[in-house]
Amino acid sequence: MYDRVLRPLLFSLPAEKAHNLTMVQLRALQSTSVGRSLLRMWVGPVAQNPVHAMGLKFSHPVGIAAGLDKNAEAVRGFFTLGFSHVEVGTLTPRPQPGNPMPRLFRLPSDQAIINRMGFNNRGAESAAERLAQRDPAWGIVGGNVGKNKDTPNDQASEDYLRAMHALAGTVDYYTVNISSPNTPGLRDLQHETALKSLLEVVANENKRLQGIPLAVKIAPDLTKDEVQAMARMAATCGFQGIIATNTTIDRSGLKANPNHIADIGPGGLSGRPLTSRSTQVIEWIKEAVGDSLSVIGVGGVFSAQDVIDKRNAGADLVQVYTGFVYQGPRMIHTLQPAWKRD
Repeated sequence: MYDRVLRPLLFSLPAEKAHNLTMVQLRALQSTSVGRSLLRMWVGPVAQNPVHAMGLKFSHPVGIAAGLDKNAEAVRGFFTLGFSHVEVGTLTPRPQPGNPMPRLFRLPSDQAIINRMGFNNRGAESAAERLAQRDPAWGIVGGNVGKNKDTPNDQASEDYLRAMHALAGTVDYYTVNISSPNTPGLRDLQHETALKSLLEVVANENKRLQGIPLAVKIAPDLTKDEVQAMARMAATCGFQGIIATNTTIDRSGLKANPNHIADIGPGGLSGRPLTSRSTQVIEWIKEAVGDSLSVIGVGGVFSAQDVIDKRNAGADLVQVYTGFVYQGPRMIHTLQPAWKRD
């Protein structure tokens, strides 16, 4: 149904309009018992395959990456579709509109997406109001937090703390997003001195709050030495997880017309072109810190083999975004069983 009907319909619309329409429909369906039954009937039962990561128990390893549900509006819908966890956000302390439209583009020939959304969201407090209504039995929810665009980097830690405070008591773990390419200067926070300062401040404040698990989301556009230094620092600062990876600014090897790519302009690339790179980063992390950090593999997860490769590289969980856009929710039946395969 998705391949034959829904995807052609959605892909006939501009990418952001299609995303918004999907979220509207999912919100409507999750709000009634009949709607939730329809979602379950469409996808079918998803087997349990419990895994432990970051000190939390997940019903199985496959979840939704940050960016699909920026404002925590469809959490119950994604759980009803069978995903074990949903990472909401990125959420900033103050609402912000993000970058000018158009800012979301499909590359069907590459099974990829380019986005320069710019952390558009209604703010962490708004999301927390909705998350406060959820039943913890639905599944694990992560809160992905970032700084506002107009906040200088030397004050960035204050934004992360404000967002964490707003979400306190409504999420099961925090993800510190320092790797989006669409907020000017954000990736500078990955540099050693700035990173150490930020992670220490966040970890210390987290202890004063709930003391829930902390993860940091890193870019794929880093050298092996940079990745491993960041992983060691996260472990030393008391983080429990690392998410590998965010989107890439690299455009090499794409099948899409180069003129079309140039017309799109800047933004983060996600999807199939990122598959191997994100898996490589996972390997580097595990080589550096072993089991000191749980690793969540994100980037180009489309097939059972992608799941197996990321698991074998050292991932404890995987998350999907672009694969979900191209393949639809029934991909869970391909991905989830693969975790058990040798």
